[in-house]
Parts: sequence; C-alpha cells; structure tokens
Amino acid sequence: MDGISDVAVGVKRGSDELLSSSMYNSPNSGMSSISDGTSNGSDSKKLRVEDRVGEAPPSRVLHIRKLPSEVSETEVIALGLPFGKVTNILTLKGKNQAFLELSTEEAAITMVNYYSAVTPHVRNVPVFIQYSNHKELKTDNANQSGGTPTSGSSDGTLSSPSSPVLRIIIDNMFYPVTLDVLQQIFSKFGTVMKIITFTKNNQFQALLQYNDAGSAQQAKVALDGQNIYNACCTLRIDYSKLVNLNVKYNNDKSRDYTRPELPAGDGQPALDPSVAAAFSKDSNSLLGKIPGALSPLSAAAAAAAAAGRVALSGHSGSSGVLLVSNLNEEMVTPQSLFTLFGVYGDVQRVKILYNKKDSALIQMADLNQAQLAMSHLNGQKMYSKIIRVTMSKHQTVQLPRDGLDDQGLTKDFTNSPLHRFKKPGSKNFQNIFPPSATLHLSNIPQDITEDDLRVLFTNSGGAVKAFKFFQDRKMALIQLSSIEEAIQCLIDLHNYNMGDNHHLRVSFSKSTI
Repeated sequence: MDGISDVAVGVKRGSDELLSSSMYNSPNSGMSSISDGTSNGSDSKKLRVEDRVGEAPPSRVLHIRKLPSEVSETEVIALGLPFGKVTNILTLKGKNQAFLELSTEEAAITMVNYYSAVTPHVRNVPVFIQYSNHKELKTDNANQSGGTPTSGSSDGTLSSPSSPVLRIIIDNMFYPVTLDVLQQIFSKFGTVMKIITFTKNNQFQALLQYNDAGSAQQAKVALDGQNIYNACCTLRIDYSKLVNLNVKYNNDKSRDYTRPELPAGDGQPALDPSVAAAFSKDSNSLLGKIPGALSPLSAAAAAAAAAGRVALSGHSGSSGVLLVSNLNEEMVTPQSLFTLFGVYGDVQRVKILYNKKDSALIQMADLNQAQLAMSHLNGQKMYSKIIRVTMSKHQTVQLPRDGLDDQGLTKDFTNSPLHRFKKPGSKNFQNIFPPSATLHLSNIPQDITEDDLRVLFTNSGGAVKAFKFFQDRKMALIQLSSIEEAIQCLIDLHNYNMGDNHHLRVSFSKSTI
C-alpha cells in the first residue's frame, strides 16, 4: 500500500512529531484488509483498513492491529480499562486484530492520545491502535469466531458477574500486604465498600466488596495475575459466592468504609485518623520504593493498570518531569498549569521556557503521576490551543539562581496547600477522571444558590447546560457545553474564595446530569 509503514496510532501528527523507529513494525509493513461489512450479507464489502494516519474520525470503537497470535480477550480489554468502561470486544484471531468498544468517545480519544506518546505492548510485542470507521460494535455468535463487526440486532456487550465481592489470594508474599494497600490499588476500578483479610491454608487472603458488580469485573480483568511488587505478591482473583460482606470491626484486619463509627474489636488498636494516615503512608512508601509496584496512582495509570500486559516503552529513568508544548503563550501561567495538571498529581515545579514561551516543563511528584497526567491531558484544548504532553528527558525542573529575575516563568509549588494527593488515603485517589464537560464542585457554602454558581461559571466563559445540587448542597455537578470550557473553568475557579474562607473545589466528573 504505497509502501508506507504502519504508524502506531491513528492521529494526524506533524513531521516533527513522528514516533521513533521503535514504534514501527518490522520490514513487513504491508497492511492486511479486513471484511468491514454490515449485516446486509451480500451487500457487505471488503474494505482496506485505513492506510494513512488519521483517516478515520474519532470513534468509541478502536481498531487494534499486529496483536500476538496467542493473545486473549482479557489482554486486549486490559489495554482499554484504564481509560473507561469497555463495553464490547471482537477479536479477529486469524488476522491478529481486534475491535474494542469503549463506553464513550471521550474515553477512546484519551486512550488514543495516550498511546500516541507511549507505545502499547502486549506480550512484549508493540501493537497499533487507531479509530475504527465503526461508531458502534455489535456482534453475533458467528462474528465471535473470527468474523467482522456488523450492524445486526444482536448486542454482544460484555456480561457482568452477579457478585460485587472478589476473593483475593496473594501468592509469593515476600513483602507484607496490608488492607490499605489493597484498598488503594482496587479503588482505581470503583468504590471499595468493605474489605476483610484473613489467613487460610498459610496464605494471605481477602474478600473485597465494591458498590457494583461491574467494578468487580473490571478489577478482576485488569489485576488478576499481576504482581503488587516486582516479581512477588501476585494477585489471584476470583468472584466470591457472597454478595454482601458483614463487617463488625474497623481495624487492620477488616474495614467497612461506609461505617467509620464501627468499634475496633477486642485486642485490636482503634484506627484513629492519625494512625490510619501513618499506616497508609507506610504502605505508600513501600509501594513506591519497590520497582514495578502498583502504587495508588500507577494503578490508575494506563501502563500499570495492566502491568505486564501493557508495558511502557521508550521512557527510561524515573523522572516525573513532563514537557508541555503548543501552549497559548499569551495566556498560560505557571499557576494555570499547576491547577490543571494538579488534577492528576501533585505538581512540584513549573517552568515556562524563557526562549520558547509556548512550552513548559512540569515536575510531578513521581513518574506515575506524570504518566497519568500525560494520558489524560495530551491532545486536550487549553486556552484555544491543543496542547501536547510528553515525558521530558530532564530529571528535575531547576529553579532560577538567587537574584536572577526570570519574569515569573518558574514557580516552586513544593509546599503548596493545594496538593490533592499529599494526604494518604485521600478520597481524591478514587476520583481521578478524564477531562469532561461536567465538573464536580465541593466545599460550597450553605448560602450559595444555583444562580450564584451559574453566574460565576458564566463569567468565567462557560455556557452552563445543566446544574444539580447534591442532597446536602455542599456539593454539586455543573455541565458546560464543551470539555474546553470545563478545563477553562476548572483553571479559573478551583480554590475560588466563595466568602468566609470557603474555597471552592473543582474537579472533572465521570457523571452527566
């Protein structure tokens, strides 16, 4: 096909942005054709897969090519899980290809943007992802044996297990695994309600209950068989026959997160907040120190959510520094970058480049936070310009020498009180979502009305489409007309003083109104 190579992701990129040669496949660069037909039988045509980058417009159905021949559906699903709910899959075994449908186009765009910067690997083989021409993936039984997407009436969405409770066994437990470690890892896939840990047959085991069966399914698919720490503490996960756990005590062996008032039980130390925080902190540091660990944030980051199945490539070292380019240099400030990137991690330092003011270096607290921010913000619009986020070769962001005026282009946020993830076990770990047009508002004063908030967001340039107070009126959802508007409003209004020292908290929501 015109002798061009396979490009990893179907997104238009300038010549200066072409991915390195490691992201191209070997000399066999010819693209296969697939039957891209409909259910009209004889009317279906053989269509060649898009042979040029960016030919298909964004779609929630993604076309994945060059998969290893022995790949399982679970491994393909794991590619998409960190970005949102996977609603359907079709594998074309004989062609080493698959179609993956996500629940929203937004999730698919985030996934494609992420893998444009980080080559996805399955079983150490680089795979190639692009948008499909299909807007929806419907399958029937004939398709599952290697057919093609159809528009037939049979809907082959993934079946959900009936139990929201998982049974977890830890193999090769060379390091201690605590209840808090499990909560932090598993909370990336949904709200963890209860955990009970125990030892049976000389093995550490746990029962973990989500608030819904779908979250349990996603966690099982992504984490079963993965190591919490490098080469040890392997998770073996199954569905439990139980549908509800009865937790009597809150201590280091069991926890009901919906009932913090429960007693600690005989002989067990009570988990007051300071003890719980210290306990979580120890767990965090252990997860962070051991290479390959699923730390609280990396469990949400694309590579780590399916560690071992989807491997990062091309990023050596452990730097947490990002390079952000194509910024609107007339508008951007260190503070605006701190606020936006702070949604996905604790920003330590920001430097807008003196000789290239449309680019900036952002130092996150660690590599996992940097990868998470990159996966969600690469390709988003900030101040009317589509920004590009990549990993930087720099290990740290240097502050200007004493007495040197750099026009306020460099700012140190190390001790900022606005870090969202500094507090161990913070609920913010459970509320990391891609940019969306709906924002979650919290810390709203009691005397603030819906009209007050609508005016506030309108004055910040947002067209308010819908609004909803939560029951206690301390929190609300506000829906704007676009993601770009929501990003702008979050930058402008997060930490906005609503009076009486009530500072508004703004984050992206996974809900719509």
